Amino acid sequence: MTTPTSLSRAAHPPGTRSTGRAGGNRGGAGTSGGRKAALAAFLGSMLEYYDFFIYGSAAALVFPELFFPSENAAVGVVSALATFGVGYVARPVGGVVLGHFGDKVGRKKIMIVTLLMMGASSLAVGLLPTYEQVGIVAPVLLVLARLGQGLSAGGEAAGASTLTLEHSPEGRRGFFTSFAMSGTMAGIVLANFVFIPVAALPEDQLMSWGWRVPFWFSIVMIVLAYVVRRRLDETPVFEAEAAEDDLAPLPLAVLFRTQWADVLKVLFASLFAVFQTVFMVFGLAYATSEEVGLERETMLWVSVVANAVAVVVVPAVAALSDRVGRRPVWITAAVSCSVLVCGYFWAISTGDVLLVFVFAVLLNGIAYSGMNGLWPAYFSELFAARVRYSGFATGSQFGFLLAGFAPAIGFALMGDGVDAWVPVAVFAAVCGAVSALAVLVARETHKVPLAELGKPAPRR
Repeated sequence: MTTPTSLSRAAHPPGTRSTGRAGGNRGGAGTSGGRKAALAAFLGSMLEYYDFFIYGSAAALVFPELFFPSENAAVGVVSALATFGVGYVARPVGGVVLGHFGDKVGRKKIMIVTLLMMGASSLAVGLLPTYEQVGIVAPVLLVLARLGQGLSAGGEAAGASTLTLEHSPEGRRGFFTSFAMSGTMAGIVLANFVFIPVAALPEDQLMSWGWRVPFWFSIVMIVLAYVVRRRLDETPVFEAEAAEDDLAPLPLAVLFRTQWADVLKVLFASLFAVFQTVFMVFGLAYATSEEVGLERETMLWVSVVANAVAVVVVPAVAALSDRVGRRPVWITAAVSCSVLVCGYFWAISTGDVLLVFVFAVLLNGIAYSGMNGLWPAYFSELFAARVRYSGFATGSQFGFLLAGFAPAIGFALMGDGVDAWVPVAVFAAVCGAVSALAVLVARETHKVPLAELGKPAPRR
């Protein structure tokens, strides 16, 4: 059990004493506080990532025709998928800026900011004119709205994870913090549920007004998420730092002076996210292309089922990592994904719907969860409290940048014939290998007390 005295050492050298009412509370709020934070992270992430990923479905299914009309259908698809990647370009900027303020003014306040940014940007997409109506202005406005989504998402995961970690009891940080990612999976399920009846509309209705409905629904999502997060307490860790006037004046400068190597490890470990975007966006576009010909509704159901399984598997593997360590679970999952991504695209190429469902569940529902359930806790645990939000957000969002463009890269790499998917699968597998190597050289954190996180390992 972590004591108030040991917790105080997270920011103060031995021999000093914490002053102020918050100083003795650095260990978080215990199980009760952890549950409250986990629930808030789950609901907030679900509602925010609903907004973020409805864009992915729209980019694969309707945006090529509405915003990027071209005589060459493939050009329109790649252009639309590139705007999906634009959101990931903005994420590092959002991570740096929002991470700075998350370490300066508090985790909770920035979590509310991210929600409002995401809601406004998503609603804007649903109100945009199309290329037919205003010409080149339409894709420009679409890119601007996507940038707003990316800025918000750049601070969301780091904030939700940091806030939950600092409320969680020792020995169960992985389990409690994983609910931010369970919420993300639930948001993806919700996004696909909304798009299934929309995609089933007659073509003229889908292209005129139907595709807008999921984006309009964002306003309901944002109100609900705002209410949830307003009721959450700031973390005892941050309150203690603020009470003792120990907040870093420039968290990013402190971060790169003291933990630049951990930022790089997080960056390369974050390449695991390529599996998700290749699965969700490239896989959807590839499967519904003329070459394969699977139905839109079928592939949306594939995503629903796989991500529904992940909602349950994510906290389970995170709890396992609390017992056996983050690194062995992560590395096993990365290797498994590198193999299963080949099976998934092969299944799509055969047109066998049952095989597609089986490999989707194995890849995205189970194997990918072995990394997706761990990174909220693991990336947070690598950094000291003063720079935790900044370190997590900066490292992860620069790593996720490649994941954002992975669907467009996939189409650029595609070959011809029955084995056209092979270069895409190889690309994803290489990213998985790099992620595994980054974690292999990082330190294990699952048993390190909260107060000691981010400190250099003692010499032996």
